[in-house]
Amino acid sequence: MTGRGSNVEGVRRANLGAILRLVHHAGPISRAALTQHTGLNRSTVGDLVATLADGGLVEERDPDPTRRVGRPSPTVVPSDDVVGIAVNPEVDALEVGAVALGGTVRLRVRQEVDHVLSPDETASRVAAVVDEWRAGALREARILGAGVAVPGLVRASDGIVRNAPHLGWRDVDLAGAVQRESGLVTDVGNDASLGAVAEWLFGAARDHSDVVYLNGGASGIGGGVILRGASIGGGVILRGASIGGAGGYAGEWGQNQPSLGVDGDRRVPGGVLEDEVNRARLLAAVGLPGGDDDALSGALAGASDEVAAEVERQRRVLQSTLANAANVLNPSMIVLGGFLADLRGIGTDAFDGGVRAQMLDAPAEELTVSAAALGRDRLLIGAAERVFERLVSDPLG
Repeated sequence: MTGRGSNVEGVRRANLGAILRLVHHAGPISRAALTQHTGLNRSTVGDLVATLADGGLVEERDPDPTRRVGRPSPTVVPSDDVVGIAVNPEVDALEVGAVALGGTVRLRVRQEVDHVLSPDETASRVAAVVDEWRAGALREARILGAGVAVPGLVRASDGIVRNAPHLGWRDVDLAGAVQRESGLVTDVGNDASLGAVAEWLFGAARDHSDVVYLNGGASGIGGGVILRGASIGGGVILRGASIGGAGGYAGEWGQNQPSLGVDGDRRVPGGVLEDEVNRARLLAAVGLPGGDDDALSGALAGASDEVAAEVERQRRVLQSTLANAANVLNPSMIVLGGFLADLRGIGTDAFDGGVRAQMLDAPAEELTVSAAALGRDRLLIGAAERVFERLVSDPLG
């Protein structure tokens, strides 16, 4: 039977989702602010918050005692015990995290590997970590599901990994494998696209409407674009959307031909951007066999003149690439993650100035370049967002 009852219930579910989304993305927020943002009346907001609290999704805390003006409003915070499992397989390591509602990484483990993991081994390792956490640190938590950030092409319609070339995966149902091993409903997405969403929601780009994000990892360079209300070509308006393209494969910046403005900067004849701007080359230059981004960043900080020359070469190629992207898309911010942020960090003003110098004047005036504010958490937070998106769409479902 359909009718007024079902319509009322649908509206209530939508309002619960709107409240939970605000608490999740904004962090601790007062009831008064929730009322202002949603346009609902105060009593309705109070009832919705109480329902979410009864469901263990949020907590209410006493108002700030320093507030002196007006009626105090309780603060609503996301529950730390509602978590999503986040996974990032790479050629040199597997990283697994537990991300709490609100975008905080509660737990993480990085397993360095001496061989490229198969999809089945990846799923088995993830399940082992989850089992350990279930019996220990997360024994009181509500684990909602898992999200996986894969360095490769992921089909948007069904989450099939079409091609992760550095991992050697083709047409893999990784979500199905992880779900079978762990028992968790699993979503899979491209790592850089998920990183873009994380930085837009929680990081450096949260106050920007049009964002280009480039991620540099062991598997190469990928990216994401978020346009909130920009007119594209014939007037299509994208609001808060991460552009995935027809099949979800957009953002493969690393597979484009590099922009080489200096003779002699090319190292791989016929190679693509990620052959020239390359994490493995930097590790080899500083004499590291491997390691995470923090290890590479520390090594680059005290680099020799020979290493500095390689760093400057990669910076020049990256600058030209970013300038081309900014001329085409006119973002208000470019965010760099992974070793790309380290390249910029060697000299931020000179790097940013080099990007703008190759751009048209008008878009250059509006551009801000930034390192990813979430650092090494960016891909885990982005992967977990796939889990939380299901939750906020139907908080009590």
